[in-house]
Amino acid sequence: MVMGVDTTFLVEAEVRGHARHARARAWLERHFDRGDSLALAPQVLAEFTHVVTDPTRFALPLTMDQALARANLWWNGKETVRVYPCDESSRLFLKWMGDHRLGRKRLLDTLLASTYFAAGVRSILSSNARDFAVFGCFDVIRP
Repeated sequence: MVMGVDTTFLVEAEVRGHARHARARAWLERHFDRGDSLALAPQVLAEFTHVVTDPTRFALPLTMDQALARANLWWNGKETVRVYPCDESSRLFLKWMGDHRLGRKRLLDTLLASTYFAAGVRSILSSNARDFAVFGCFDVIRP
């Protein structure tokens, strides 16, 4: 099974001080042992790097070098399926933004959802199921 990764899950899995860190890591181990894969889009890596280096979110944020090193490990992991925005996902992004009357705070989630949908990914790992529920086409998994 291939599941798309949302930034919220990646932060949980990587930030040791996060309340859901142990749960996220245990979930990953179980699913990797079963042979499952994770779809990852470049925009998740950018948002992840932005979040984990933010001193207003964490008492001990990662340095930029540390964050980029972790992002690189995810991007190049053997369990990772890389997916990219494309013409189809861009058209779908614009359609969903208009159809659902979404505002500027929904841009990144909508672009990610359209990228995963265009790549055939229908399950997303996220702590924010609400962000993807509006599209009506994803199974949101909250480990």
